[in-house]
Amino acid sequence: MENSQSNMNPAISCETHVKPAHELEIMAEEMDDSPIEQVRLTVPITDDPTLPCLTFRTWFLGIISCGILAFLNQFFGYRQNPLYISSVSAQIVVLPIGRLMAATLPTRKFRFPGTKWSFSLNPGPFNLKEHVLITIFANSGSNSVYAVGIITIVKAFYHRELNPFAAMLLTQSTQLLGYGWAGLFRKFLVDSPYMWWPANLVQVSLFRALHDEERRPKRGLSRLQFFLIVLVSSFAYYIVPNYLFQSITAISFVCWIWKDSVTAQQIGSGLRGLGVGAFGLDWATVSGFLGSPLATPGFAIMNILAGYIIIIYIVIPIAYWNNWFEAKRFPIYSSHVFDSYGGAYNVSRVLNSTTFSFNKQGYDDYSKINLSVLFVFAYGLSFATLAATLSHVALFHGRTIWEQTTASFKDKFGDVHTRIMKKNYDPVPQWWFHSLLVLVIGLSLLTCEGFGRQLQLPYWGVILGIGLAMVFTLPIGVITATTNQQPGLNVITELIIGYIYPGKPLANVAFKTYGYISMSQAIMFLQDFKLGHYMKIPPKSMFIVQLVGTVVASSVYFATSWWLLTTVEYICDPTKLPEGSPWTCPGDDVFYNASIIWGVVGPQRMFGNLGLYNKMNYFFLLGILAPVPVWLLARKFPEKKWIRLVNMPILYPVREGCHQLEL
Repeated sequence: MENSQSNMNPAISCETHVKPAHELEIMAEEMDDSPIEQVRLTVPITDDPTLPCLTFRTWFLGIISCGILAFLNQFFGYRQNPLYISSVSAQIVVLPIGRLMAATLPTRKFRFPGTKWSFSLNPGPFNLKEHVLITIFANSGSNSVYAVGIITIVKAFYHRELNPFAAMLLTQSTQLLGYGWAGLFRKFLVDSPYMWWPANLVQVSLFRALHDEERRPKRGLSRLQFFLIVLVSSFAYYIVPNYLFQSITAISFVCWIWKDSVTAQQIGSGLRGLGVGAFGLDWATVSGFLGSPLATPGFAIMNILAGYIIIIYIVIPIAYWNNWFEAKRFPIYSSHVFDSYGGAYNVSRVLNSTTFSFNKQGYDDYSKINLSVLFVFAYGLSFATLAATLSHVALFHGRTIWEQTTASFKDKFGDVHTRIMKKNYDPVPQWWFHSLLVLVIGLSLLTCEGFGRQLQLPYWGVILGIGLAMVFTLPIGVITATTNQQPGLNVITELIIGYIYPGKPLANVAFKTYGYISMSQAIMFLQDFKLGHYMKIPPKSMFIVQLVGTVVASSVYFATSWWLLTTVEYICDPTKLPEGSPWTCPGDDVFYNASIIWGVVGPQRMFGNLGLYNKMNYFFLLGILAPVPVWLLARKFPEKKWIRLVNMPILYPVREGCHQLEL
C-alpha cells in the first residue's frame, strides 16, 4: 500500500502530456501520486493483492453476461429501432447475484485428481476484483463484432453464399488481431500516467460507489445512495421519451413554427435534417453518437461543439443552397447512394454477377454514383481527421513519445499505480502477445486465401491491412487516451484498397475490417488494461478474461447473425418484408452502401480524376496543416493555456455532424 505524500496540484489540461519525459519523471517522483488531477480524485492508491480474482463466480457470471449481451445486441441490431444494452447493465445486475452466490454456495475445496490444483465454488465474500473482471467479460459481449456486417451484406444484400467456417474465422481473427498491437504499446498507453483514459474514471467511480464502505455525511448522501437515486430516476424517466412523449427525442422549434416549409424541415429537423436549433430531452439521443458527455473532458466537448457549428450550421447550408455537387437533386441528409436521375442506385447494373466484380460497360451505360451533400462532406472530413491526427500527435506529442520510448526501457516512467502493479503482480509476458499475434495472422491468411477466396482479399491485402493498423494504433491511442474521442480508420482503409484493388466489394470491406477493427480492438483492449491498472487487477488475469471474453462474444455474435440470416425470410429487404416487419437492418444498409462506393465503383470514380468529388482530397492537406497554427501559437504564448486545448482531430465533426454514419 502506498499513500500520497504531497499536496502538489499542478494545472491539468489535455496538453500536460507534452512535457518532456525527464520533467514528468521528476514531477511523478515528487508527487508520489498520479500527475492527473482527475485520476487523483477518483482512483484509490491502495491494493489488496490477496483478493481472489479468477474464481468460479468470475467465470460463471462473466461468461453468462458476455453471452447474453452478445446475443441480445446482435438480435436487436437487425431491427428497425436497434436496442443496445451496455455492460453497465451487467455490472449492476451481477453485484447482488455475486453476493447471493457468496452467501449460499458451499465453501469446501474441490481438488483435480492427480494434480495439486484445487478450487472452491465459494472462496469468500464477493469482492471488487471479481466484479471488475466480470464487467470486462460483459464489455466483450456489449461491443459489436464489425465482421458480422460483412456476413450480413454477403447473404442479405448481395445474396451470395459464404462458407460458415470462413465466416466464423473472419469474426474471430478480426476481433483477436488487436491483442498484438495492445502488447506492443502497453508501455506508452497503459503504464504512462499521462495516458489517463477519461472514460475509465466513470467505471472506477461506479465500482467505488458499489463497493466502498463509507459513512453517510450528515444531512447528505453516500455515493451508493446517490447512485441508486440516479438509477431509479433514470429508469423512470426513460419511459417518458421512449413511450409517452416520443417527440421530445428531437425537439425543433423551427419545424414547429414553419411546419409546412420543406426548407424549415431541412434546416431544423433533428431526425431528417441538419438539426439547427433542435435539441433532445432523451438521454439515449444525447449519448448515442459520442458516448456519455459525462465521461468526456470539457475541452473535448467544446472542440466538438465548435466544429459542429462550423460544419453543420455554416458549411453544409452554403454547399446545399449553392448547389455544390448538384446537391439540390438529393436529400440534404442521407447515407444512401443515388443515380444521376435522383433515384436509388441499382448496383446490379454495374456488378458482374458471375465474377462478382465491377462491370465497366454497365457503369458507362448507367450512371455515376451521387451522394447527399452531408455524406460527401462526411468523407472529406474523415480525410481531414486522419491527417490531423498524425500531424497533431507529431507536433504536440512527438518529443514526449520519443523520450517515453527511451525512458520505458529503463522502467523509470510511471506513477504510484504503476509502482503498485509492478510490486504486487507479474506482468503479462510479451511472448503471450506475440504468439497470439502470429497465430491470428495465420488464421487471417487462411480465411482470405482459403475457401475458394470467397472474401476476394489476397494475402498481401491482409498483411497491408495489418501493417496499417499497427502504424495508427499509437497516434489514435494517444488521442483516445487523452480526449475520450477515437478517430477511425474505416475511410482511409477503404480508400487505399479501393485504389490498389478496385472493383472487388468484399475485398474492400474485408480489408477495412482487418485494417480498422484490429486497431479499434487494440484501443479497446488497452482501455480495459488501463481500467485493470486503476483497479489493481493482476495483468495475467485481465489478459485471460479479455481473451476468453472476445472468443465467446465473437462466437455468439456470429451464431446469432447466421441463425437470423438463414431463418428470417427477406431479412434486411424492406421492399419484400411484410408491412411493419422490424427486420430492416438500418446499420447494415449503410455498410452495404459503403461497399458499393468504395468496393464496386471504387475511389477513383468517386474521389479521383474520374469522380464527381475529387475536391474532397484537399481535406487531406487541410488536416495536415490545421494543427500547425495552433502549435505555433502555443509555443509563442505558453502562458495562454487555452490554446493547447484546441484539438483539431476532434474538432472536425465527422461522426458528430453526420450522426455516426458507418462510412
